[in-house]
Amino acid sequence: MDILYTIRSRQGRLSGNAARIAEAVLHDVAFAAAASIDQLAAKAGVSKAAMSRFARSMDCNDLRDLRLKLARASLVGRRFLAGAATPALPFHEQILADVENSLRRHLDGLDQAHLSAAVDLLASARRLYAFGMGGCSTLLSTEFQFRLVRLGYPVSTYHDPVMMRMVASTLAEGDLLIVLSLTGTPPDLPSVLRLARDYGARILALTRANGPLAALADIVLPVHLDETEFIHKPTAARYGMLLIIDLLATELALRNAEASQELLRRVKLALDGYRQGEDRLPLGD
Repeated sequence: MDILYTIRSRQGRLSGNAARIAEAVLHDVAFAAAASIDQLAAKAGVSKAAMSRFARSMDCNDLRDLRLKLARASLVGRRFLAGAATPALPFHEQILADVENSLRRHLDGLDQAHLSAAVDLLASARRLYAFGMGGCSTLLSTEFQFRLVRLGYPVSTYHDPVMMRMVASTLAEGDLLIVLSLTGTPPDLPSVLRLARDYGARILALTRANGPLAALADIVLPVHLDETEFIHKPTAARYGMLLIIDLLATELALRNAEASQELLRRVKLALDGYRQGEDRLPLGD
């Protein structure tokens, strides 16, 4: 149960001691989670008995249960509980600056030897699979597929944890599993990667270098998280992951530039006949 949601949703109907307790909790969640019941009662200006009645009115079994739920709620992080920070610049300028910083950090942090080794894995794989779970990781695993299929490298993408487990059990030596995860923390992914490794598949990970998935991969191309206090905008790190995908696809294409050019010509011919667009439209986007 989300105790903060429960208190907020009922706050307008509270009065007297219950209203004072609710105001004290919501005003400083960190204090409410860390304080003793006596300290919280003193801050609200109520008795311990009033605290007990408040706990039951918020669907808690007792005061201990209330404290446990407050402690759990406080773990979400200060920047999501305190007053939301607003950027010093107009927010569109802040978004652009964060994207530029993320792109630069990812480019500077890439090791060319690791990038070339990752391209070796892609070029030599018998079958290619891309796994991504969550918001941008799901989206960018499909982007990975788009970038490589037009170069003649079919990629199968999966996002559902049950399907990923099923696919991992069918892999074999010569197969490559590309896993994309900004955080590396989805609970299903480590066991899926271990299963794929057990059957001989190689693993290329686009994730945090010190995250839980990195140790399970043959090659890691690191993703850098730089979350700011401006919680209302999406993460800029997804642009860094997209940059890595673009670099991989471009280097793979240049490994055999003549063959890649012919495949891209075929794609362009097929699409021009389909969409009747101008010559400079993006290829397949």
